[in-house]
Amino acid sequence: MKKDKLLVFYLLISLIALTPNRLLAEIIILSSCDNKKDGFLKNEYILDLEKSLMTRNYVYNEKTFKKYRVTDLSVKKSNTLTKFIYLEDDKILTDKVGYPQFYTQLVFDMNSPLINIKTVINNEEGISSMSKCKKIERFKKES
Repeated sequence: MKKDKLLVFYLLISLIALTPNRLLAEIIILSSCDNKKDGFLKNEYILDLEKSLMTRNYVYNEKTFKKYRVTDLSVKKSNTLTKFIYLEDDKILTDKVGYPQFYTQLVFDMNSPLINIKTVINNEEGISSMSKCKKIERFKKES
């Protein structure tokens, strides 16, 4: 009886350890993303669900670079941003940026090329489209 319980326990542990988790070992790359406000030569988002990180690589076009450079000399033509992400329902959200009464965060739908921005002011929520990507690639990490 004790051996049967031990065998069942080891089988359950083995099944749990060997069951692949499709979300946690996946990388999603959204590239060639158009922006509603700015122009880019390169604009891509890399969502590493295992590490819970979003990496955004972008290069401004000349017009957008000059627009931002006039008011901020620290602006670079190309840049990389990294933010933490988390899963909520069928969406991927970035960390909140701002204060508790006012914050923004990016919202990615798992199967959509659209990138939305969520703005919250005093618990009033608004979501608007920020970017649309022409290419979505999914990679599963294998160990």
